[in-house]
Amino acid sequence: MWPRLVANKILGKRLSNSNNNFVADFPGDAKTCGLLDISSLGQPSLRGNTILNQREDNLHDYNVFVSTWNVGGVAPQENLDIAGLLDTPNNICDIYVFGFQEIVPLRASNVLGSENSKISMKWNSLIREALNKKIQYCLEKQEYNRKQLGIRAQKTSFIEDEKTLLQSSTIPEDFRCIICKQMVGILISVWIRSDLRPYGSVSVRFQLHETSFCFVCSHLASGGREGDEKLRNSDVDEIFSRTSFHRRPSLDLPRNILDHDRVILLGDLNYRVSLPEATTRLLVDRKEWDALLDNDQLRRGLRNGQVFEGWHEGLIKFAPTYKYCLKSNVYSGCAEGQKGGKWRAPAWCDRIIWYGEGLEQHLYTRGESNLSDHRPVKAMFTAEVQVSSTIKGLQKFFLSERFDQITTKSEKTLSDRYLCKSRSGFKF
Repeated sequence: MWPRLVANKILGKRLSNSNNNFVADFPGDAKTCGLLDISSLGQPSLRGNTILNQREDNLHDYNVFVSTWNVGGVAPQENLDIAGLLDTPNNICDIYVFGFQEIVPLRASNVLGSENSKISMKWNSLIREALNKKIQYCLEKQEYNRKQLGIRAQKTSFIEDEKTLLQSSTIPEDFRCIICKQMVGILISVWIRSDLRPYGSVSVRFQLHETSFCFVCSHLASGGREGDEKLRNSDVDEIFSRTSFHRRPSLDLPRNILDHDRVILLGDLNYRVSLPEATTRLLVDRKEWDALLDNDQLRRGLRNGQVFEGWHEGLIKFAPTYKYCLKSNVYSGCAEGQKGGKWRAPAWCDRIIWYGEGLEQHLYTRGESNLSDHRPVKAMFTAEVQVSSTIKGLQKFFLSERFDQITTKSEKTLSDRYLCKSRSGFKF
């Protein structure tokens, strides 16, 4: 990677990458680390108003947004606005992960036939539009805050710390899709700030600096009968034991899901509440979430560790996300005179959980779009990311005037030396 960086800096030209089969805004990044753009090295992470939280132990904190939504086979309309799904208290995150289930009806023609990418492209287009709206809103908010700061500075003594805080709150130019993958009705789409792209590598997972991330979007076995949770547990075992990533010669990434540094599982996990339906509906009406969660199948699995040993879930303080009457805020089976259709007791089917250390959750809630019989769920994390001290040291050198002087004086010599030798002193 570093010889390519040096060549790009000295010769002023990019070296081509090979193509890949994933839908992304960065073609060719799935198999290689890609080029590091010197101009974007050192760009900070958006974390509230302080932008970059860099610590002496070379750990940086990045904000990660994760959402899951079973859309029930309903195709999105062109005017569907999902900006509300992106609402978070700390402005803009660094990484956005969107998981969908049933983006197409689960009938035989869709399962056995070729995948229709038109629907996934529609969802990606809506995501891009929503992220752009988010950026525009933050820019307008930042400009308003600047004006207010100027007014206060004229009326009162100037607060230097407040000025510094505001100036450091840069807004990303845009977000780019680094991977979008569909498998029948399941879709996962990962987006990052465009200035973070030079540090990332993508297959089905990606690496940011020295830390590997893995996001698993799943739709587990359905069913509300006693014992159906065993089918879901079996699905989870299959996913963790049988999923194996291909080795990439340019990347030293794990092959198994649980061997990654940061792992998040999202989706319609379909776990139910193990109570009689009448009792469940009564407790839902009373909003007694704790009593319901004491009998939640996933929570039991997290507690006993039989299937989800080492996994974590944040506090649930929102209503069950399933099953609603379509285009309604009423749970299925609760409306007077309702006939036909499938009645299901309310449950938290849609969940986001994480594995291991290095992730701190700040938000866990649901959205209120009534597009389908599920409500979307979203979460926001701070993720610790290991940054190599070698990168930091070389970064400072390549950005320094000293390096510019060296390249100016001996550009031809260095160019010839780099082009003629197959080995380099920089090895990563």
